[in-house]
Order: sequence, then structure tokens, then C-alpha cells
Amino acid sequence: MTMRLKIAALALALSVATPAFSQESPIIGAWRMRSLETGAEGNLKPVPYSGQVIFTEAGTLSVQAQNPDAKAPDTPYTANGYEAYYGPVAINDQDKTFVITIESSLVRNLVGKSMKRKFEVSDNKLVLTPDNPAEGWRVTYERY
Repeated sequence: MTMRLKIAALALALSVATPAFSQESPIIGAWRMRSLETGAEGNLKPVPYSGQVIFTEAGTLSVQAQNPDAKAPDTPYTANGYEAYYGPVAINDQDKTFVITIESSLVRNLVGKSMKRKFEVSDNKLVLTPDNPAEGWRVTYERY
């Protein structure tokens, strides 16, 4: 095998190698909810939710969460204490934001809307907050 052919074969092998060689966003992956807090900034109170969020390499986002109280009041994102939506996501690692365009949702009037969110990833912890602080919430996740 000539040296050029060996280099070409190595380059091809590296191009299909594991993600260790990619510039994948640190937010990509499956995350388990650890806490949901709502209220005014600086005065957030815990809300008993559990759930997960999944950011895929293919560019989609899936969210599922529930309050153990099925009679919890509906919110713009929940119905009967449950939240679920899915759609394509554009992640901006430099600004630490992402925008999801909702294709499917338990709350039907969210379908077709886009939502911008802020994120912080450190070690195996992810914190999501709204782009508009007036929405008043923060969700903390840990990587599965």
C-alpha cells in the first residue's frame, strides 16, 4: 500500500469514527429532570415535576414531564399536569441558546410555534431557563 493510500484510508476511517472526533454540542444527549422551579427571578420555588429532555445529534428535541398531581392547573405548556412536545432544534453553543419549532405537543396550540431557551452545561448538569426572564422558571437536569 502506498503512503498516499494509507493516509487516505486513515482519513476515511477517522471521518466515520466515534463522536470523539466531532464538534458535538455539550447539550446533546438524554437528561433526567432533577428540579423545576417557578416564580420571580431571585425568588424561585420548587414544583414537584419529574421528566426528561433529549437533544439528538439529528437536530431534534423531545420533552416529557409530569406533576404527580394530575389535577395540577394547566399552564401554557402543560395539560392535566403533563408536558410533552417534540420538534427540530437549532442549538447555538456560542450564545448558549436553542430554538425549538414544535411539531407535536400535548398542548395543541403550541404546534407550529418556536421557543427560544437559554442553557448552561457543566459536567453532567444542564440548566434551562427561558429567554424571557418574565416567564419565571428554571429546570435542572442531570445526564443519564
